[in-house]
Amino acid sequence: MTREPTPEPKSAPSPAALSHVRADGSAHMVDVSDKAETSRQATAEASVHTTAEVMKLITSSGMPKGDALAVARIAGIMGAKKTSELIPLCHPLPISKVVIDFELDAVDRVRILATVKTRGVTGVEMEALTAVGTAALALYDMIKAVDKHASITDMRVLAKSGGKSGSWDIAPQRHPKPEGEISA
Repeated sequence: MTREPTPEPKSAPSPAALSHVRADGSAHMVDVSDKAETSRQATAEASVHTTAEVMKLITSSGMPKGDALAVARIAGIMGAKKTSELIPLCHPLPISKVVIDFELDAVDRVRILATVKTRGVTGVEMEALTAVGTAALALYDMIKAVDKHASITDMRVLAKSGGKSGSWDIAPQRHPKPEGEISA
């Protein structure tokens, strides 16, 4: 039996290619003082999976702790505003808008979407991710009394605009919305 050769590992970027790493390999906060101020926006998502019974409680305002989506929405907004306090190398930003939306599928999933806007010298991708993460954690906290097996999945940035690197978004054909979703 012949053995296949082990593929060469992909080379890691050099420390000089990573903006948050100095030449000696130590982390530092990037100097953004010479960057142009532009309008910037990012959208992220996360999902909370639960049971069909809990989904009915969420949509009928029947949760034991109260309005789960309202609490999660406020938590997401607060999370976006506190990002630089939670993520060590993030710059504090003057956030101009945070929108938290929920899409409830017909079965067992709440999709959380956060869009964050600013006018500044660095992007708001981390703020959008922190917003959906915090909203997902708050929603989990609201439903754990009735579903101890709920889970949080699929946290990612979907789109960003502004800044030197321009705009991009995840192709909808690669990641379509699941059938049967309704917005809340």
